[in-house]
This record gives sequence, structure tokens and C-alpha cells, in this order.
Amino acid sequence: MSITTLSSREFNQDTSRAKKAAADGPVFITDRGKPAHVLLSIEAYERLTGGHKSVVDALSMPGLSDIEFDLAKCEIGLRQVEF
Repeated sequence: MSITTLSSREFNQDTSRAKKAAADGPVFITDRGKPAHVLLSIEAYERLTGGHKSVVDALSMPGLSDIEFDLAKCEIGLRQVEF
């Protein structure tokens, strides 16, 4: 895996180079010399996130039914308003 660093200007001028480099590893995109963004291939992103694409997928993971939590009761004070 190789890490590539491109300035924002280089990224804008040669997006295809950045996409090709992302196949080999992350591409750091800098703004004024400081890392601002990271470009990853979809495969690398899915490995990093565990492959879950939505909240529904994440909540339907096996074993989550064993987790217990209690929500604290919250009371909101309301007052009447005259119009």
C-alpha cells in the first residue's frame, strides 16, 4: 500500500491520477500544505467501515439484540401562551 499526497490544485488538474493512485492506497489532498481530505477506493472504504452501507444495516447486525439500555425519562416544562 502506498500513500500519495496531492495539493488541491494537483487534484483538480488531474483527477484521473488521483483515482489511479487511490487503487494503491489512500490519497491525501492538501489545502495550503495541510491535509484536508482523503480519497479511498470503495473497497478500502468498505474494509474501513466494515462494509455497512446504511444505519439500517448497522442496526440489523447479529448480536445487537443482546444489548440493553434504558432511556432516562425526560420532562419538559411547558407554559401557556396567550395570543
